[in-house]
Amino acid sequence: MGGRWGRRVPSVAAVEHWDVVVVGAGPAGAATALAARRAAPSSRVLLLDRADFPRDKVCGDGIAPEALDVLAGLGVDPAALTDGYPAVPRLRLRSPGGAAVERALHRPAHVVPRAVLDARILDAALIGGAELRRHQVRRLTAHPDRVEIDGVLSADVVVGADGAESVVRRALGLAPNEPDRMAVALRGYAPELPGQRGVQVIATTEQRWPAYAWSFPLGDGRANVGYGELVSGGASRAALVEGLHRLLPGVEPDGLRAHRLPLSTQRPRQPDGRVLLAGDAASLINPLTGEGIFYAVLSGSLAGAAAVHGADAGRAHRRALQRRLGRHLRHSSAASRLSRWPRIMDAAFRAAAAEQRVFDDVVDLGLADGRLTLPTLAAAVRHLR
Repeated sequence: MGGRWGRRVPSVAAVEHWDVVVVGAGPAGAATALAARRAAPSSRVLLLDRADFPRDKVCGDGIAPEALDVLAGLGVDPAALTDGYPAVPRLRLRSPGGAAVERALHRPAHVVPRAVLDARILDAALIGGAELRRHQVRRLTAHPDRVEIDGVLSADVVVGADGAESVVRRALGLAPNEPDRMAVALRGYAPELPGQRGVQVIATTEQRWPAYAWSFPLGDGRANVGYGELVSGGASRAALVEGLHRLLPGVEPDGLRAHRLPLSTQRPRQPDGRVLLAGDAASLINPLTGEGIFYAVLSGSLAGAAAVHGADAGRAHRRALQRRLGRHLRHSSAASRLSRWPRIMDAAFRAAAAEQRVFDDVVDLGLADGRLTLPTLAAAVRHLR
């Protein structure tokens, strides 16, 4: 990656007009830029980010194959994104009551550090014709014919892909998630668990439920490990560290950092107009698993395609999100409500241990755009005790 990422990019110094300005250059923002350039190859697309790349992002680092499918549809080679990080073909789950299941995934996942993954996706967007500048956005003003940023930039359409604490979302007057719709997670790196090679591990618990710990192997003997729970449970750093050690005994991670996760059970309604939201800024975090990369690149791709509609971009983006994700989000929200009862989670995990089809449905619902199917619901009911 060389000097491209290590060079400090000067802040914007003069008023300029762009077709599309994307605030945030992570996966959601880079996917937005890729899609905007594909929808209108002559468009001028500017990515703004307050950080230099590569930069770390607190995350589990897991990448579902469906996220790679979205990026492949934008012209990005999945093999280039995951180069050096082998596929992880299996997933091990433990329910709050101790029911355990380990099975092969229908399609293998990957675990790539975000410092690597985000820089690779961003590089693809820059190769695709977008431009990048380091700039921390502080003020956004929407006009009928344009959107102004900090008095130095204007754009036909602005896309907020600036994360959980989105400045763009605040500028739209949209409230942050309530504590029971906001999770917080602590993440670090540690040696793989014994016998973990090629296996992602997720362990849940009845204590401080709903909460879980994870260990995702990178393929080099290390694993991304972490623990998360709802903010409404009174989460503190000490409680997060205690939960991690309780569920993954013996694990001593380094580089522990925390991050808030706005869950999709309180996603804002995309307003009409020239300002769009994607990824974490749109509260697109799976409420069952905390997964967000699939939602990020998918919503970014939809935002980029909608940006060509100018003043009608907000409505076009809202309709596209509803068509593509609406049914799944209703199902994941319903599953999240059901999961508040650990007994139901125990039954679902026992059903997944008994039937590969149920296991696949659970994974698709938690990591991609799956739904609550009648056979899976019936299987869970049969395993209630």
